[in-house]
Amino acid sequence: MSGTEDKSSLFGEIKRMAQTSGAVGGIALRVAGSRIGLKGDRAGHAEDLKTILGGLKGPMMKVAQFLTTIPDALPAEYAAELSELQANAPSMGAAFVRRRMQGELGANWMSHFSEFDLQAAAAASLGQVHRGTLTTGERVACKLQYPDMASTMEADLRQLRLAMSVYRRMDSSIQTEDIYTELDERLREELDYTREAAQMRLYGIMLENQPLVHVPVPVEHLCTKRLVTMSWLEGRAMMKRLEEDPPPEERSVMAEALFRAWYVPFYQYGVIHGDPHLGNYQVRPDGTVNLLDYGAIRVFPAHFVRAVIDLYEAIRDDDREKSHHAYEQWGFTDLSNEKMDILNLWARFLYEPLMDDRVRKITEVDDPSFGRSVAMKVHEGLKRTGGVRPPREFVLMDRSAIGLGSVFFRLKAEINWSRLFQELIQDFDTQALADRQAAAMVKAGVPAPL
Repeated sequence: MSGTEDKSSLFGEIKRMAQTSGAVGGIALRVAGSRIGLKGDRAGHAEDLKTILGGLKGPMMKVAQFLTTIPDALPAEYAAELSELQANAPSMGAAFVRRRMQGELGANWMSHFSEFDLQAAAAASLGQVHRGTLTTGERVACKLQYPDMASTMEADLRQLRLAMSVYRRMDSSIQTEDIYTELDERLREELDYTREAAQMRLYGIMLENQPLVHVPVPVEHLCTKRLVTMSWLEGRAMMKRLEEDPPPEERSVMAEALFRAWYVPFYQYGVIHGDPHLGNYQVRPDGTVNLLDYGAIRVFPAHFVRAVIDLYEAIRDDDREKSHHAYEQWGFTDLSNEKMDILNLWARFLYEPLMDDRVRKITEVDDPSFGRSVAMKVHEGLKRTGGVRPPREFVLMDRSAIGLGSVFFRLKAEINWSRLFQELIQDFDTQALADRQAAAMVKAGVPAPL
C-alpha cells in the first residue's frame, strides 16, 4: 500500500525558510565574522542555535549533526552545542496521527491492529514512533513521517547550501562541493520509508549471525513511503543506561556489540550505517544492543573498503607509497606528499586503537576534545598547503568513525579493539565482498542509490 505522497510546495518552502533563516543566517554571519577577526558572543549564539534547531523537526537538525563531524566546518562553540542534538522535538498530536494512518493504510487502518497508542513513544527528526499490537498479537513500532517533509527538505537543503557557501568563501581548506552533494542525496533518500524498510531487511541479513546485535523486522504490508511498521524491540535508551553507571563487563558487551553492528556490514558487505548517535541505540538487560533507524546508509564499492584496510596497513608500516595509493582509491586527487602527511595525522588518530593488540579504552587521552584538537591541526595544515577536496564517499565513513569513537569514549569500555578488527579483515577479498553485497541487496530489495 502507499498513501498520498507529500510533494514540495512553494508555500511550505517559504514557511520553512521563515522558521530557519534567522538561525542559519545568524550562524553564517558569526562564522564569517570569526574568520575575519570580529568578536562576538559565539558561545551564547551557539546555545541559542541549538535551542532553535532542537525544536524543529526535519533535515536541518540532521544537517547540524552531520556538520559537527566535519573537521572545523563550524567553530568549536557551535560544534560542541550542536553535537548534543538528539532529535527530541515535540511530537505531533492524536489528530495528526489518525489522519496520517488513514492516509497511508486507508479508512479501515485500525482493522490491522488490536491496539494502537496515539501517543508517540518517541519523536525523531523526520517522524515519530507509536506502539501497536497487530491482530496476530505481534507487538510493533509504527514510524510516521511528519507532514510536509518534502517542502521542509527543499528549504533546509537551500539553507545548507547557503551556510556552506559562506564557509567556503571564508576558508577553502576543505572544499565542500561534494560534501553537499552527498548530504543532499542521502537526506532525500531518508524521506522514502519503503527504502528504509528495505535497508532494515538488509541489516537483518548482514547481522543475522551476530547475537550481540538485534535488528527489527519490517511488516511489509504495513509499510509505505511515509510509514514503516516493524517489530517492537524491548530495550532502554543507551544514554539512560550510562547515567546509571553500569559495570565494566556490561560496558564491554555494549562496545563490542556496537563495533560489530557497524563494521561487520562494512568489511563484509561494503555497507555502513551513517547515523551513529546515541539516540539510535537501545540496551537490553544482558547488555546486547538494539540498532534503530535505517534511513541513512551508504553502500561502497569493494575497492573503497580495500583502501580502508590498505591505509591501516600503510600507517602501521609507515609505507608512504601505500598511503598514497589508498587515498587515490578513495578519490582524493592532487595529493602532494605534504598534504598526505597531514591527512595521515587524522588516519593515525582513527587507526591507533586498532594497531594496539591489548585490552584498552578506545583512547587513553582523557580529554573528549582531543579528537577535535587533532582535526584542528589537520585543518591548519591543509589550509597552509592549499586545501583538499574530500570525495563524497568519505562523508558518512568519516562521520561513522567519529560518531562511534565518541560513543566508545563515553562508554569507557576496555576491550581489544585490534583483535575485533583483525577478525573482520582476515582473508579479505574484494570479489567476495562484491558478490555478497550484490546478493544481499537483491534479497533485501534495496533500490539503487539516488
